[in-house]
Amino acid sequence: MPARHRDASAPVRVLVYSDNARTREQVMLALGKRIHPELPELSYLEVATAPVVIQHMDSGDVDLAILDGEASPTGGMGVAKQLKDELDDCPPILVLTGRPDDAWLANWSRAEAAVPHPIDPIKLGEAVVGLLRA
Repeated sequence: MPARHRDASAPVRVLVYSDNARTREQVMLALGKRIHPELPELSYLEVATAPVVIQHMDSGDVDLAILDGEASPTGGMGVAKQLKDELDDCPPILVLTGRPDDAWLANWSRAEAAVPHPIDPIKLGEAVVGLLRA
């Protein structure tokens, strides 16, 4: 897969995966359209199933993936591990963990960041800004 190249003024494409529509909504509301004045606007791609996550990530049109580790039947940490193992140029991944003690699972998944449920907008925002600046 070729390296991803993006226009610096184009919106950042954020894939938000959870089988729970409320969780997806909480993530998008917490981040809003512009998370930081120095970063482009965010555009969202809501996904409810793991196969669709894989399809979008394979296409190379995602800049950041936020995956719900508590999603069912396929948890976001397993999806993150699969993506990191299979994609040569995988965009950064943030996983939402069930609790702070699950951080070790996020490390196993090779995700670059983890934020526990319930979603804290400040922690989530700081993690996303850090990933987008990296």
